[in-house]
Amino acid sequence: MAAPLMEKLSESLGSPEPAVRLILSILIGYPCALVYRRVLFHQPATVVHLFHTISGLALAAFNFGAQLYHSAVCILVQFLMLRLMGRTVTTVLSSFTFQMIYLLAGYYYTATEEYDIKWTMPHCVLTLKLVGLSFDYYDGGKEPSQLSSEQKNSAVQSVPSLLEVCGFSYFYGGFLVGPQFTLRSYQRLVAGELTDCPGKPPNSAVPAMKRFAVGFVCVVIYTIFSPYYPDNYFLTDEFEAQPFWYRCIFMLLWVKIILYKYVSCWLIAEGVCILSGLGYNGVVDGKHQWDACANMKVWLFETTPLFAGTIASFNINTNAWAARHVFKRLKFLGNKMLSHVTTLLFLSIWHGLHSGYFMCFSMEFLIIIVERQAQALVRDSPLLTKLANSALYPLIYVVQQFIHWLFMGYALVPFCLFTYDKWLQVCSSVYFCGHVFFLTALLIMPYLRKALVPKKERSQKKQE
Repeated sequence: MAAPLMEKLSESLGSPEPAVRLILSILIGYPCALVYRRVLFHQPATVVHLFHTISGLALAAFNFGAQLYHSAVCILVQFLMLRLMGRTVTTVLSSFTFQMIYLLAGYYYTATEEYDIKWTMPHCVLTLKLVGLSFDYYDGGKEPSQLSSEQKNSAVQSVPSLLEVCGFSYFYGGFLVGPQFTLRSYQRLVAGELTDCPGKPPNSAVPAMKRFAVGFVCVVIYTIFSPYYPDNYFLTDEFEAQPFWYRCIFMLLWVKIILYKYVSCWLIAEGVCILSGLGYNGVVDGKHQWDACANMKVWLFETTPLFAGTIASFNINTNAWAARHVFKRLKFLGNKMLSHVTTLLFLSIWHGLHSGYFMCFSMEFLIIIVERQAQALVRDSPLLTKLANSALYPLIYVVQQFIHWLFMGYALVPFCLFTYDKWLQVCSSVYFCGHVFFLTALLIMPYLRKALVPKKERSQKKQE
């Protein structure tokens, strides 16, 4: 009965059935959050864990059928590691190795040349969650003086039960598309601590609906415009026949539209977390904050002319996870650049085995390096500083935005087309303009600095 109904619904909406199931599953989180608030808020932790586990499993079954066993196996193995191996480095390494190998094996055996919604999609979210749990459990055995404030907030002090780990893993607000959150945050949710009214469900309906509304607008934008900017158009003879300027403009508009697919899902899922209380983030300047699970800074995303700004505004919780559990824990290497490269390599592998992911993140590294050098050049050059603060700034801003979104599109083409033959065809069709632009900028930056920055300023920077 459900299958024919979903087929008819997907046909009427003009969307693939797996995508319709996914968005419906994210929306179902709202009534689930209401049940928790109205019925289960004052219930024992065991009851809440059970509700989160059953609701999450139901969503997994609705989307992936019997393949939900993959998540169950990994959760059980993770629990046994914590119980049997204790708070040791071996536990962390074993967890990281097992969970990543399982995920990569899933990618290998299910990979196609298209973007498919299958069990590996939520499993990559679960992988980070379980690996993060092993780190937090390990930190819980350290002396507080050995931990950063961030690690203190997430350290797990007691051994979690299997039901608790299941509730944490299958929580309806984060199981399918994120966001990432720690077991300590989940424990505080279950204990009724994440509320602006102690002892009562949070007054979070309005902030939750605001995020839902913005997410819904993004869904509408994507639904209306994505048919005009399909990924496969890049591979057509018609695209190849277009003039160079048209191909660049198409790439710029394409990336702006395609990203709304991710933005909309994250915003709607964040609304679920806020409604349940998981998004509560304390009080700042007398105002209650609901951004603990924010995966998007929408205003920054829409207005920043910087690549670093887009990265800071997009998929925030995953980036924070990578910074906390990969970049910062590589401090022993004594080299920030090496830590940065290793973190981006990890993110590439975590996304999948296609060459497009590696090309995308290597391009990100190149862009960020050049952008930092360019910002330093503008800051240290009196002429460029004066120009940046002049009446020409609106024009400079427009040029920045054009460059920003053009090369965002250039970097994300490999990410979305996956395979070497496809993204190479597209990049060559625009004459590898992204690589040429940023490699040239990297080469000439020292000469620009020598010409535009006073000698005294250059000397001070070298001493620093």
